[in-house]
Amino acid sequence: MSPKKRLWRIWAAIGGMRMERKLFIVFLLLITLPLSFIGYISYSNYSRSIEEKTIVYSTKMLENMMVRVDDYIEDMVRISSIPAYQDDIKQNLMRSNAYYEQRQQAAGDNSSQLPDDFDQLLVIQRGIEGNISFINTIKRGANSVYIFDQFGNGYYSTAGGGIRLNVKESYENWRENVQSSGGEALLFSTQKYTSNLQSTKYAFTVVRKVIDKSLKPLGLIAVDANISVIEDQMSELDKVTNGDSVIMDEAGNVVYDSDKSRMATNIANDPTVALAKGTKGSFYYERDGVKRLYIYTTSPNTEWKVMTSIANSELTKDAVVIRRVTWIATIITIIVALFISFVFSFALTNPLRKMMRLMRNVQEGDFNVQFQVKYRDEVGQLGTQFNRMIVRIDHLIQDIYVIEKKKKEAELHALQSQINPHFMYNTLESIRMAAELNDDQIAADMIAILGKLLRYSISDLHEEVTLENELLHMRNYVEMLNYRYPGRFQLDIQVAEALHRYPIIKLVLQPIVENAIYHGMDDSKAFMRIRISSEQTSQIFWLRIEDDGLGMDEETLDRLNRSLAGVEDSGVKRKSGGIGLKNVNERIKLHYGNAYGLKVTSERGTGTEVMLQLPIELGREAE
Repeated sequence: MSPKKRLWRIWAAIGGMRMERKLFIVFLLLITLPLSFIGYISYSNYSRSIEEKTIVYSTKMLENMMVRVDDYIEDMVRISSIPAYQDDIKQNLMRSNAYYEQRQQAAGDNSSQLPDDFDQLLVIQRGIEGNISFINTIKRGANSVYIFDQFGNGYYSTAGGGIRLNVKESYENWRENVQSSGGEALLFSTQKYTSNLQSTKYAFTVVRKVIDKSLKPLGLIAVDANISVIEDQMSELDKVTNGDSVIMDEAGNVVYDSDKSRMATNIANDPTVALAKGTKGSFYYERDGVKRLYIYTTSPNTEWKVMTSIANSELTKDAVVIRRVTWIATIITIIVALFISFVFSFALTNPLRKMMRLMRNVQEGDFNVQFQVKYRDEVGQLGTQFNRMIVRIDHLIQDIYVIEKKKKEAELHALQSQINPHFMYNTLESIRMAAELNDDQIAADMIAILGKLLRYSISDLHEEVTLENELLHMRNYVEMLNYRYPGRFQLDIQVAEALHRYPIIKLVLQPIVENAIYHGMDDSKAFMRIRISSEQTSQIFWLRIEDDGLGMDEETLDRLNRSLAGVEDSGVKRKSGGIGLKNVNERIKLHYGNAYGLKVTSERGTGTEVMLQLPIELGREAE
């Protein structure tokens, strides 16, 4: 079923409903749609407001947290610069370098082997470890401080615990990266390591070369950050937002992760990292079937990016509560309003139902009814008009009854006084018999034909006859004309016998033939030939009346066809001599429909053809 038909059926069903149901539906729509729309708009605006405020608040918290992290890293950078200002540290590194350089040279000399100078080593170690203890007292929160000489010998304090077991491997990585740093501090992302307490630790590190006044490298210092500093701040952030957070460096290495599953790994290929474009912003992304809001910002100092993700369900948790409360209030309001609407619609349509019952009584012939008008509203005015209408109808019925009674009496008198048509037929028959007795056969034949013509003509013009009767009438008509104008007309009928039973209205052919004779007869010809033929298609039945008379010029033909089409004024119709054709055309259209009628074609000096277009279905029924 097409949408158009379906829509039409819906409208038809609504149109057939009772009035109280229509009013109830109208009230339902007027109440439900605005409340639903208001509830939806309120929920949408509240959800959008929560989202915007969450983004603004979370971004501010992320920026504040990164400021604290930057401050912490800046303190670590300052700590790493202490050896540059402490001659004691540089002196101890120089002693360590001189000692191990001497040992290296001695190891290269095969002739002798120097024994270890444990006293000197102890002095160097105690001196540097004392310096490290001094550094740890300056800034709490530094997990471990490592100082290395040029030969990779490390010095550190174990007072705080958590010393790397892989110090040698870490040193090689640090030394390789700071080789070309020129004494500037470098920040290394979080690394995972095992401490001397056999526990897994995570730390990000600030590393710097230690140089003397002549810019000669003496060694390097590495400061491991206490990751708990970031952990405390991230926990506070996640607690407020109910989300998960991650900090990563510019290369995508994870500095810190809330659930620690991605610590010290690279997540540069993660789709959310690719979506976090620019220094800060937010976006939605669905992970593991959960839609999440991602908010991020970037540190201008370290280029570290912190990103927190909040599940959409957490984000809209308060909005969902508001939505439920709104919908419950809306539904309760709708139920109450609909109950009031039902009562109101029933009360409003009750007078109409009473009036309908009174109308049914009137249909059954009871005019002794009256609608009780209580109010002066539209229903009351309708009831007043209904009462007046009933009184008026009752009076009209009485008047019609009296008029019809008088009319029947008048018709009876007219029937009694009118001439009986049979008297006229009998009189013509008596004249014909008298003509035959007096041996006047022509007069007798003319009177007989005239009687047939009169008998056929005196009846209802809209009465249907068979085509066979109509053609017989035409033969009688032309024969009568030939008595008046001997031998001037020849009638040729070529209609299939199967169509003789075709039902057709009376006297449609005679006006056409009469018009052809009186307007088309050519005195220069010995006689006029009139031909009637038939033609049919799957939809149309054609009757053709052709003559070989004078014909018409194009202007006259155009006026005639315009007259038949109803676009010519009456004066032009009279000039064209087509009054009889016009009458036949109008009778056909009134009887069969506007799709049928006459069509005329003609040529000057050749003749005229009139085509009657009739419906073929009638002919099939006749067959």
